[in-house]
Amino acid sequence: MSARDTEESHRSSSPLEALFDLTFVVAVAQVADQLARSIERGHALQGVVPFVMVFFAIWWAWMNFTWFASAYDTDDVPYRVLSLLQMGGVLVLAAGVPAAFQHQDFFGITLGYFIMRIGLVAQWVRAAIENPAGRTTAIRYAVGVTVVQLGWLARLLFPTDAADQWWTVYLAFVLLVALEFLVPYWAERTGMTTWHPRHIAERYGLFAIILLGETIAVLAAGVGAVVDSGARVGPLLVVGISALVLIFGLWWLYFLQPAGDGLAVNREGAFFWGYLHYFIFAALGSLGAGLEVVVRFAGGQQTLAPFVAAMAVAIPVAVYVVALVVAHLQILPGIVMHVWVVVPTAVLVLLLPLLANAVGLPAIVALIALVVAAAVAATMVLGRRKVGTS
Repeated sequence: MSARDTEESHRSSSPLEALFDLTFVVAVAQVADQLARSIERGHALQGVVPFVMVFFAIWWAWMNFTWFASAYDTDDVPYRVLSLLQMGGVLVLAAGVPAAFQHQDFFGITLGYFIMRIGLVAQWVRAAIENPAGRTTAIRYAVGVTVVQLGWLARLLFPTDAADQWWTVYLAFVLLVALEFLVPYWAERTGMTTWHPRHIAERYGLFAIILLGETIAVLAAGVGAVVDSGARVGPLLVVGISALVLIFGLWWLYFLQPAGDGLAVNREGAFFWGYLHYFIFAALGSLGAGLEVVVRFAGGQQTLAPFVAAMAVAIPVAVYVVALVVAHLQILPGIVMHVWVVVPTAVLVLLLPLLANAVGLPAIVALIALVVAAAVAATMVLGRRKVGTS
């Protein structure tokens, strides 16, 4: 297990990485479904908290695997077996999602996360043994991940049966997340791992596509279920077409940013770029929940206030466009999507739900899609002008 070359040509995602990503589809689907149910029951805020916590475990485990693979992927038998172990952890975590949302029981989530992290620690130990040049960094990663993982296990011992004691669980979560973020900084002070910039950009882009694909799957399943119940097709048709345009627009905006080039020239900015993707990915994950709620509402199956259902779509979209630009500003001084496009887009998207009672929920989803499409068009025009004047 020697370090990969950062200048390796034609470096792309491996079939194993693609299979690894697909296991996360199950976990993301579970989280989105539980969030949708919380919103439908009128407990949106109560559903957001476990969503934020569980999605962090999903995203952080995926991200750590991705960056390690970029630096040390050998694709031999031991590497594949340890990757399989981490995939098993994802499925255990997914099985624990309903208990986390419904009963605040995070045992299954913590167990799945533990399995994923142990597999990663074993990979770092192997790298420390077989790659002398990066041994100190690898040992620091192995030690740091292990110590923080012990903290996650200790968190299970905190009392959760009394309402006035829940703050200790949330405080412990925040502290442990901070420690997770600090581990890479501490480990790489002795030498940066040899991750490949364009490989990392491709991996992040593929995960964004997976999340968008999950949203499309949720949309299709929701529309099918509502149609089978005998609901009116007209509102569902408007929601379906608008949602597809919206998803396509969000995809377009993401891939307008040349992340691979930015990471190649600004490796130091990669930390914040990677960390800020939590908000990008979480927004895409929660968008699936929001569209599920909207589809059921449009089919007449929900008594939820139209404003709440509209905000379940508007908030993820606004968070996505803002986080996308802030993340890429860390690595791209000449970013394609400008603030003067992003700010009006986010503000308009967040204001549109105020009209939900007057114009109807399907119209609001259509207007949000129109705003995002306008942002894409404005960014394309601006990009062409920039090229023409350079």
